[in-house]
Amino acid sequence: MTAEPVLGPERLDAFMARANAAYYAGRDPFGAAGDFVTAPEITQAFGECLGLWAAIAWTTMGRPDPVILAEAGPGRGTLMADALRGIGQVMPDFGRALRLHLIETSPRLREAQRARLPDAAWHDEVADLPDGPLILLGNEFLDALPIRQFIRRDGAWAERFVAGGAFVERPASHVALPATGEEGEIREVNEPARALVSALAARLAAQGGAALFLDYGPERSAPGDSLQAIRAHAAADPLADPGTADLTAHVDFEALATLARAAGAAAHGPLPQGVFLPRLGLNSRAAALAAADAGNGARHLAAATRLTAPEAMGRLFKAMALCHPALPTPPGFETA
Repeated sequence: MTAEPVLGPERLDAFMARANAAYYAGRDPFGAAGDFVTAPEITQAFGECLGLWAAIAWTTMGRPDPVILAEAGPGRGTLMADALRGIGQVMPDFGRALRLHLIETSPRLREAQRARLPDAAWHDEVADLPDGPLILLGNEFLDALPIRQFIRRDGAWAERFVAGGAFVERPASHVALPATGEEGEIREVNEPARALVSALAARLAAQGGAALFLDYGPERSAPGDSLQAIRAHAAADPLADPGTADLTAHVDFEALATLARAAGAAAHGPLPQGVFLPRLGLNSRAAALAAADAGNGARHLAAATRLTAPEAMGRLFKAMALCHPALPTPPGFETA
Protein backbone atom coordinates (compact mmCIF):
# COMPACT_ATOMS: atom_id res chain seq x y z
CA MET A 1 0.00 0.00 0.00
CA THR A 2 1.33 3.42 -0.97
CA ALA A 3 0.58 6.32 1.36
CA GLU A 4 -1.76 8.96 0.03
CA PRO A 5 0.18 11.98 -1.32
CA VAL A 6 0.28 15.21 0.65
CA LEU A 7 0.30 18.63 -0.95
CA GLY A 8 3.20 20.87 0.07
CA PRO A 9 6.18 20.20 2.33
CA GLU A 10 5.50 17.75 5.18
CA ARG A 11 7.49 17.67 8.39
CA LEU A 12 9.64 14.54 8.53
CA ASP A 13 7.91 13.00 11.55
CA ALA A 14 4.51 13.39 9.91
CA PHE A 15 5.87 11.87 6.69
CA MET A 16 7.39 8.94 8.58
CA ALA A 17 4.24 8.29 10.61
CA ARG A 18 2.05 8.35 7.51
CA ALA A 19 4.42 6.11 5.54
CA ASN A 20 4.76 3.48 8.29
CA ALA A 21 1.02 3.43 8.99
CA ALA A 22 0.35 2.65 5.33
CA TYR A 23 3.20 0.15 5.20
CA TYR A 24 2.11 -1.96 8.17
CA ALA A 25 -1.58 -1.76 7.26
CA GLY A 26 -0.95 -3.24 3.84
CA ARG A 27 1.48 -6.13 4.31
CA ASP A 28 3.19 -8.72 6.48
CA PRO A 29 6.79 -7.47 6.27
CA PHE A 30 8.47 -10.20 8.31
CA GLY A 31 10.54 -13.18 7.22
CA ALA A 32 12.35 -14.26 4.07
CA ALA A 33 9.34 -13.50 1.89
CA GLY A 34 8.93 -10.02 3.39
CA ASP A 35 11.25 -7.08 3.76
CA PHE A 36 13.24 -7.89 6.91
CA VAL A 37 13.81 -10.50 9.61
CA THR A 38 13.65 -9.66 13.32
CA ALA A 39 15.19 -11.58 16.21
CA PRO A 40 12.06 -13.64 17.08
CA GLU A 41 11.95 -14.92 13.50
CA ILE A 42 15.62 -15.93 13.65
CA THR A 43 15.34 -18.33 16.60
CA GLN A 44 12.75 -19.40 19.14
CA ALA A 45 15.42 -19.07 21.83
CA PHE A 46 15.06 -15.27 21.67
CA GLY A 47 11.42 -15.22 22.74
CA GLU A 48 12.00 -17.99 25.28
CA CYS A 49 14.77 -15.98 26.93
CA LEU A 50 12.57 -12.88 27.09
CA GLY A 51 9.81 -14.98 28.63
CA LEU A 52 12.29 -16.09 31.28
CA TRP A 53 13.26 -12.45 31.85
CA ALA A 54 9.60 -11.56 32.40
CA ALA A 55 9.11 -14.50 34.77
CA ILE A 56 12.05 -13.46 36.93
CA ALA A 57 10.85 -9.85 36.92
CA TRP A 58 7.43 -11.06 38.10
CA THR A 59 9.05 -12.92 40.98
CA THR A 60 11.01 -9.84 42.09
CA MET A 61 7.75 -7.85 41.96
CA GLY A 62 6.27 -10.15 44.62
CA ARG A 63 4.38 -12.43 42.21
CA PRO A 64 1.30 -10.18 41.75
CA ASP A 65 -1.84 -11.98 40.56
CA PRO A 66 -3.16 -10.78 38.20
CA VAL A 67 -0.33 -9.07 36.33
CA ILE A 68 -0.38 -7.53 32.87
CA LEU A 69 2.11 -8.99 30.38
CA ALA A 70 2.19 -6.72 27.34
CA GLU A 71 4.16 -6.48 24.13
CA ALA A 72 4.52 -3.32 22.07
CA GLY A 73 4.78 -4.00 18.34
CA PRO A 74 4.30 -7.79 18.49
CA GLY A 75 4.75 -8.48 14.76
CA ARG A 76 3.26 -11.88 13.93
CA GLY A 77 3.07 -12.82 17.61
CA THR A 78 6.16 -15.01 17.31
CA LEU A 79 8.07 -13.54 20.23
CA MET A 80 5.15 -13.74 22.64
CA ALA A 81 4.16 -17.25 21.57
CA ASP A 82 7.72 -18.43 22.27
CA ALA A 83 7.79 -16.50 25.56
CA LEU A 84 4.52 -18.04 26.77
CA ARG A 85 5.70 -21.54 25.88
CA GLY A 86 8.86 -20.99 27.92
CA ILE A 87 6.90 -19.47 30.81
CA GLY A 88 4.57 -22.46 30.87
CA GLN A 89 7.52 -24.82 31.14
CA VAL A 90 9.62 -22.89 33.66
CA MET A 91 7.15 -20.90 35.78
CA PRO A 92 3.52 -22.03 35.27
CA ASP A 93 2.33 -19.90 38.20
CA PHE A 94 3.30 -16.81 36.22
CA GLY A 95 1.47 -18.22 33.20
CA ARG A 96 -1.72 -18.49 35.24
CA ALA A 97 -1.35 -15.02 36.77
CA LEU A 98 -0.63 -13.07 33.60
CA ARG A 99 -3.18 -11.28 31.46
CA LEU A 100 -1.92 -10.84 27.91
CA HIS A 101 -2.20 -7.47 26.16
CA LEU A 102 -0.77 -6.47 22.77
CA ILE A 103 -0.10 -2.97 21.39
CA GLU A 104 -0.81 -3.09 17.65
CA THR A 105 -2.51 -0.72 15.20
CA SER A 106 -2.31 -2.81 12.01
CA PRO A 107 -5.49 -4.86 11.36
CA ARG A 108 -3.49 -7.25 9.19
CA LEU A 109 -0.93 -7.95 11.90
CA ARG A 110 -3.64 -8.25 14.54
CA GLU A 111 -5.11 -11.12 12.53
CA ALA A 112 -1.75 -12.90 12.46
CA GLN A 113 -1.33 -12.33 16.19
CA ARG A 114 -4.84 -13.60 16.97
CA ALA A 115 -4.05 -16.90 15.25
CA ARG A 116 -1.18 -17.49 17.69
CA LEU A 117 -2.44 -15.62 20.75
CA PRO A 118 -6.23 -15.91 20.84
CA ASP A 119 -6.48 -14.98 24.52
CA ALA A 120 -4.87 -11.56 24.09
CA ALA A 121 -6.51 -8.14 24.33
CA TRP A 122 -5.44 -5.51 21.79
CA HIS A 123 -4.78 -1.79 22.17
CA ASP A 124 -3.64 1.02 19.89
CA GLU A 125 -1.29 2.61 22.43
CA VAL A 126 0.62 1.71 25.58
CA ALA A 127 -1.43 4.39 27.35
CA ASP A 128 -4.57 2.29 26.71
CA LEU A 129 -3.37 -0.62 28.89
CA PRO A 130 -5.47 -1.23 32.01
CA ASP A 131 -4.10 -0.21 35.39
CA GLY A 132 -2.11 -2.59 37.54
CA PRO A 133 1.32 -4.20 37.81
CA LEU A 134 2.86 -4.39 34.34
CA ILE A 135 5.62 -6.24 32.53
CA LEU A 136 6.12 -4.87 29.03
CA LEU A 137 8.34 -6.17 26.23
CA GLY A 138 9.25 -4.21 23.10
CA ASN A 139 11.55 -5.55 20.39
CA GLU A 140 12.33 -3.19 17.50
CA PHE A 141 9.41 -1.00 18.50
CA LEU A 142 10.96 2.35 19.37
CA ASP A 143 12.96 2.54 16.12
CA ALA A 144 9.80 2.79 14.03
CA LEU A 145 8.40 5.79 15.93
CA PRO A 146 8.68 8.97 13.86
CA ILE A 147 11.59 11.35 14.26
CA ARG A 148 12.18 15.02 13.56
CA GLN A 149 15.48 16.04 11.98
CA PHE A 150 17.32 19.33 12.33
CA ILE A 151 20.33 20.52 10.35
CA ARG A 152 22.79 23.29 11.20
CA ARG A 153 22.78 26.06 8.60
CA ASP A 154 24.66 29.36 8.87
CA GLY A 155 24.82 29.33 12.65
CA ALA A 156 21.19 28.34 13.23
CA TRP A 157 19.07 25.18 13.18
CA ALA A 158 16.73 24.41 10.30
CA GLU A 159 14.15 21.61 10.33
CA ARG A 160 13.86 19.02 7.58
CA PHE A 161 10.58 18.66 5.71
CA VAL A 162 9.81 16.34 2.79
CA ALA A 163 8.47 17.46 -0.57
CA GLY A 164 8.60 15.65 -3.90
CA GLY A 165 10.76 12.83 -2.56
CA ALA A 166 13.50 15.16 -1.25
CA PHE A 167 14.33 17.15 1.85
CA VAL A 168 13.51 20.83 2.08
CA GLU A 169 14.45 23.01 5.04
CA ARG A 170 12.43 25.40 7.16
CA PRO A 171 13.45 27.52 10.18
CA ALA A 172 13.37 25.46 13.37
CA SER A 173 11.46 26.49 16.48
CA HIS A 174 10.09 25.11 19.76
CA VAL A 175 12.58 22.30 20.27
CA ALA A 176 15.54 21.96 22.63
CA LEU A 177 18.75 21.67 20.59
CA PRO A 178 22.42 22.39 21.31
CA ALA A 179 23.26 26.07 21.19
CA THR A 180 26.08 25.37 18.75
CA GLY A 181 26.95 22.84 16.09
CA GLU A 182 29.08 22.22 13.04
CA GLU A 183 27.78 23.41 9.68
CA GLY A 184 25.67 20.61 8.20
CA GLU A 185 25.42 18.70 11.50
CA ILE A 186 22.16 16.74 11.85
CA ARG A 187 20.29 16.16 15.10
CA GLU A 188 17.32 13.84 15.53
CA VAL A 189 14.52 14.06 18.11
CA ASN A 190 11.97 11.29 18.60
CA GLU A 191 9.12 12.99 20.42
CA PRO A 192 6.71 9.98 20.49
CA ALA A 193 9.41 7.73 22.00
CA ARG A 194 10.22 10.36 24.63
CA ALA A 195 6.55 10.82 25.53
CA LEU A 196 5.96 7.06 25.69
CA VAL A 197 8.97 6.37 27.92
CA SER A 198 8.17 9.27 30.25
CA ALA A 199 4.57 8.11 30.70
CA LEU A 200 5.56 4.45 31.04
CA ALA A 201 8.24 5.26 33.62
CA ALA A 202 5.75 7.29 35.67
CA ARG A 203 3.30 4.38 35.54
CA LEU A 204 5.93 1.83 36.63
CA ALA A 205 6.95 4.09 39.51
CA ALA A 206 3.34 4.49 40.63
CA GLN A 207 1.86 1.02 39.95
CA GLY A 208 4.85 -1.32 39.86
CA GLY A 209 6.42 -3.34 37.13
CA ALA A 210 9.20 -3.49 34.58
CA ALA A 211 9.72 -2.91 30.86
CA LEU A 212 12.35 -4.28 28.51
CA PHE A 213 13.22 -2.72 25.15
CA LEU A 214 15.60 -4.20 22.58
CA ASP A 215 16.39 -1.95 19.67
CA TYR A 216 19.25 -0.48 17.71
CA GLY A 217 21.26 2.67 18.22
CA PRO A 218 24.37 3.99 20.00
CA GLU A 219 24.84 3.96 23.76
CA ARG A 220 25.38 7.74 23.79
CA SER A 221 23.44 10.47 22.03
CA ALA A 222 25.24 11.44 18.85
CA PRO A 223 24.59 13.68 15.83
CA GLY A 224 23.95 12.18 12.41
CA ASP A 225 21.27 11.09 9.95
CA SER A 226 20.10 7.58 10.94
CA LEU A 227 16.85 7.47 8.94
CA GLN A 228 16.73 4.35 6.82
CA ALA A 229 14.35 2.29 4.72
CA ILE A 230 14.37 -1.46 4.12
CA ARG A 231 12.61 -3.12 1.21
CA ALA A 232 13.12 -6.77 0.19
CA HIS A 233 16.02 -7.10 2.66
CA ALA A 234 17.96 -4.24 1.05
CA ALA A 235 18.43 -0.54 1.76
CA ALA A 236 16.05 1.78 -0.09
CA ASP A 237 15.51 5.52 -0.44
CA PRO A 238 13.50 6.48 2.68
CA LEU A 239 11.82 9.41 0.92
CA ALA A 240 10.70 7.52 -2.19
CA ASP A 241 7.34 5.75 -2.52
CA PRO A 242 6.14 6.21 1.09
CA GLY A 243 4.25 3.19 2.39
CA THR A 244 6.27 0.61 0.43
CA ALA A 245 9.27 0.27 2.79
CA ASP A 246 9.87 0.09 6.53
CA LEU A 247 11.22 3.39 7.88
CA THR A 248 13.28 3.37 11.08
CA ALA A 249 15.89 5.46 12.90
CA HIS A 250 18.38 4.90 15.70
CA VAL A 251 17.00 4.97 19.24
CA ASP A 252 18.46 7.64 21.52
CA PHE A 253 18.85 5.40 24.56
CA GLU A 254 20.70 8.00 26.61
CA ALA A 255 17.90 10.55 26.26
CA LEU A 256 15.21 7.98 27.04
CA ALA A 257 17.00 6.69 30.14
CA THR A 258 17.36 10.26 31.41
CA LEU A 259 13.65 10.91 30.91
CA ALA A 260 12.71 7.63 32.62
CA ARG A 261 14.73 8.52 35.71
CA ALA A 262 13.22 12.02 35.78
CA ALA A 263 9.76 10.39 35.79
CA GLY A 264 10.62 8.29 38.84
CA ALA A 265 11.64 4.92 37.41
CA ALA A 266 14.98 3.15 37.51
CA ALA A 267 16.68 2.75 34.12
CA HIS A 268 19.24 0.03 33.36
CA GLY A 269 21.38 -0.03 30.26
CA PRO A 270 21.66 0.34 27.39
CA LEU A 271 23.65 -2.88 27.20
CA PRO A 272 24.82 -4.48 23.95
CA GLN A 273 22.52 -7.30 22.90
CA GLY A 274 25.58 -9.50 22.47
CA VAL A 275 26.21 -9.18 26.20
CA PHE A 276 22.60 -9.20 27.39
CA LEU A 277 21.25 -12.27 25.59
CA PRO A 278 24.04 -14.67 26.62
CA ARG A 279 23.48 -13.60 30.22
CA LEU A 280 19.88 -14.79 29.82
CA GLY A 281 21.12 -18.15 28.54
CA LEU A 282 20.53 -17.70 24.82
CA ASN A 283 23.65 -19.61 23.78
CA SER A 284 22.88 -22.48 26.15
CA ARG A 285 19.33 -22.68 24.85
CA ALA A 286 20.55 -22.66 21.23
CA ALA A 287 22.95 -25.49 22.04
CA ALA A 288 20.12 -27.49 23.61
CA LEU A 289 17.95 -26.92 20.53
CA ALA A 290 20.83 -28.00 18.30
CA ALA A 291 21.33 -31.18 20.31
CA ALA A 292 17.62 -32.03 20.17
CA ASP A 293 17.33 -31.24 16.45
CA ALA A 294 20.49 -32.72 14.98
CA GLY A 295 19.38 -32.19 11.39
CA ASN A 296 19.19 -28.43 11.98
CA GLY A 297 21.86 -28.11 14.64
CA ALA A 298 24.06 -25.79 12.62
CA ARG A 299 21.09 -23.50 11.93
CA HIS A 300 20.27 -23.15 15.64
CA LEU A 301 23.86 -22.28 16.50
CA ALA A 302 24.18 -19.87 13.57
CA ALA A 303 21.02 -18.09 14.69
CA ALA A 304 22.47 -17.50 18.16
CA THR A 305 25.67 -16.17 16.60
CA ARG A 306 23.70 -13.80 14.39
CA LEU A 307 21.97 -12.27 17.42
CA THR A 308 25.06 -11.96 19.60
CA ALA A 309 28.18 -11.56 17.42
CA PRO A 310 29.55 -7.98 17.41
CA GLU A 311 29.82 -7.98 13.61
CA ALA A 312 26.16 -9.04 13.29
CA MET A 313 23.45 -7.79 15.69
CA GLY A 314 25.35 -8.09 18.95
CA ARG A 315 26.88 -4.60 19.13
CA LEU A 316 24.46 -2.29 17.30
CA PHE A 317 21.39 -3.66 19.07
CA LYS A 318 20.98 -2.71 22.73
CA ALA A 319 18.82 -3.72 25.68
CA MET A 320 17.36 -1.20 28.13
CA ALA A 321 15.13 -1.92 31.12
CA LEU A 322 12.88 0.40 33.12
CA CYS A 323 11.40 -0.63 36.44
CA HIS A 324 10.01 0.48 39.79
CA PRO A 325 12.91 2.00 41.73
CA ALA A 326 12.52 -0.48 44.61
CA LEU A 327 13.06 -3.53 42.41
CA PRO A 328 16.48 -5.16 42.16
CA THR A 329 18.59 -4.92 39.03
CA PRO A 330 16.70 -6.84 36.30
CA PRO A 331 18.14 -10.06 34.86
CA GLY A 332 20.96 -9.51 32.39
CA PHE A 333 21.85 -6.02 33.61
CA GLU A 334 23.95 -7.06 36.60
CA THR A 335 27.43 -5.56 36.64
CA ALA A 336 30.14 -8.12 35.95
